[in-house]
Amino acid sequence: MKVKAGITGVVLTGLLAAAVFLDFMPRAAQAPDVTFTTITGKQIELKALRGKPVIVTFWATDCPNCIQEIPNLIELYDRYHPEGLEIIAVTMYYDPPSHVVAMTRDKLMPYDVALDLKAEHARAFGDVRLTPAHFVIAPDGRLVMDKVGVFELPDMKMLIESLLKEAVAQSDV
Repeated sequence: MKVKAGITGVVLTGLLAAAVFLDFMPRAAQAPDVTFTTITGKQIELKALRGKPVIVTFWATDCPNCIQEIPNLIELYDRYHPEGLEIIAVTMYYDPPSHVVAMTRDKLMPYDVALDLKAEHARAFGDVRLTPAHFVIAPDGRLVMDKVGVFELPDMKMLIESLLKEAVAQSDV
C-alpha cells in the first residue's frame, strides 16, 4: 500500500510541476504591428493580413543566399497565394532602392517587395541584421518561425500547408 501511495505522490508532483511550467512558459510572440510601403507605393498593414499565413523575409540585393532563395519564394507564392499565403520581401536599409527595383523586375518577383529605408521594420522584427531572415506568421498573428539563413523548401511547404489548414478552420468558426 505504501508503494502505491508513493507512486501516486510522485505522479501528482510531476503533474503539478508540469502545470506550473506550462503556466509560466512564454506565450508565442505576436507579429509586430507595422505598415510596409512597397516599391510600387502600396501600403500593407500587417494586422490587415490576419486570417492568412504570411512570410516576411528580409533580404538584400548583394546577398547571394537571398538571391538563391528567390526562386523558392516565387514557387511558394505561385503555389499557395491562391489559397491565401502572403509574402512580403523587405529590403535592408542599406540597399539602394534602384537596385531593389531592378532586381525585382529582373527576377520577376510576383510578391510584394517593401523598402525599409530607416530600418524600422528590421527593429520591429527583433533588430534584424543578417540576411536572409524569415518570419512566418500564423493566421492569428503568432510568429511561428523566426529563421536566419536559407530555409528548407520542403519544411516551409509543410509549415505553410498546416497554416492554410489553420486559416480554413478559423474561418469556419
